[in-house]
Amino acid sequence: MPFAEMQETVFYKEWVQPQGWGDIVFANLEKTTTSYAVFSVTRAERDGVVDAGMRRRMELLVPHVRRAVVIGKVIDLKTVEHAAVADAFDGLAAGVFLVDAKGRIAHANASGSAMLASGEVVRAANGRLMALDIAAIAALQDAVAAAGEGDRPVGVKGIAVPLAAESGERYVAHVLPLTAGARRKAGISYAAVSAVFVQKAGLDLPSPAETIAKLYRLTPGELRVLLAIVERDSIQDVAEALGISQATVKTHLRRVYEKTGASGQVELVKLIAAYAKSPTA
Repeated sequence: MPFAEMQETVFYKEWVQPQGWGDIVFANLEKTTTSYAVFSVTRAERDGVVDAGMRRRMELLVPHVRRAVVIGKVIDLKTVEHAAVADAFDGLAAGVFLVDAKGRIAHANASGSAMLASGEVVRAANGRLMALDIAAIAALQDAVAAAGEGDRPVGVKGIAVPLAAESGERYVAHVLPLTAGARRKAGISYAAVSAVFVQKAGLDLPSPAETIAKLYRLTPGELRVLLAIVERDSIQDVAEALGISQATVKTHLRRVYEKTGASGQVELVKLIAAYAKSPTA
């Protein structure tokens, strides 16, 4: 449409002109069956219509904006993938801890959180994963430090560290590297450099967390909230610890109460303690 003709339209007179706009140049960023995204730049009426120079600048700028949109979508996809990995970890009977080179815990699955809550095999001291067995403390620290140097010092099979529980039961911690030595030499920093799997030695028994989840049909998200709420005083603390919204915590917690029949936080603590102490759990 010629610009002079467009100036006579209702659209121009009642919407464009009152805002002081003269012309608009735009480019499509994305168009799918469910979404449409456009990048536009408005030119003031006093500056006249879009000229060749402005079109050229848009040609240079739009590829970078389009690339930013693609990167944003990839990041969103990675967030979903990370959530799926967390749910998969929560389905393991073994306690899984992702730790940095100094043993600081970056993530613990549901079984691992239950182990930390009971404090019978491992504990968290200033955020670091520690063995309860004094004789195993140094061995576990050395294994984690070795894993931090990459796969060569540890080997492909990792390091097994025997642990003794407070009850006298025997456990074993398998330490596996998450980063290759070559990547560390490149100067790249990782929040977690090794995975520590803790389970009973020679046995394949379900963890307390797994038992509770199966018995009450809790989802991985509900189980994480249950384990977190028994350690923390408020919904806000749980939300910050798990990296989710308070509304999500409230929703999971309400369903936990409905499924377990508990009427308050104290009863949830007793529930966790009962299964942590039970010899069949």
